[in-house]
Amino acid sequence: MHEIEYRCRSVKETVAVGEALGRVLRPGDNVFLYGDLGAGKTTFIKGIARALDIDEDEITSASFVIIAEHYGRYPLYHVDLYRIAGEAEVFEIGLEEYLDGDGIAVVEWAERLKGWDSTFSVYLHVRGEEERLIKITGSSERLQGLKNG
Repeated sequence: MHEIEYRCRSVKETVAVGEALGRVLRPGDNVFLYGDLGAGKTTFIKGIARALDIDEDEITSASFVIIAEHYGRYPLYHVDLYRIAGEAEVFEIGLEEYLDGDGIAVVEWAERLKGWDSTFSVYLHVRGEEERLIKITGSSERLQGLKNG
């Protein structure tokens, strides 16, 4: 796995990095997001949505619904595992249908998900009120598309 790092100094820049990743995503991809509360995971997903021709205003925290489906150029499955207690609960909600599905699955709190591979892993670290350090890992070929996009 290879890594690209971004320093974002505003919400707008965080959305832009998400949008850059969204442009290289394709059906069947799984994007796993890691970061503390308030790190900008949902904000990052707004950028992915924008790249997929989905109104970013549709993207809100999925904590209470757990899985939110959005449709644009490709289906976007926004999964939030914050309220999931354990691995057994992951299977009860039918998550495998989304992770092996026809769209793009973006999973917040992915550390609660075991046994699945991600196409990209995104680590968001708070560096200030709006500043974020974002590290994206994935195959060198796919990350090259991100660099060139």
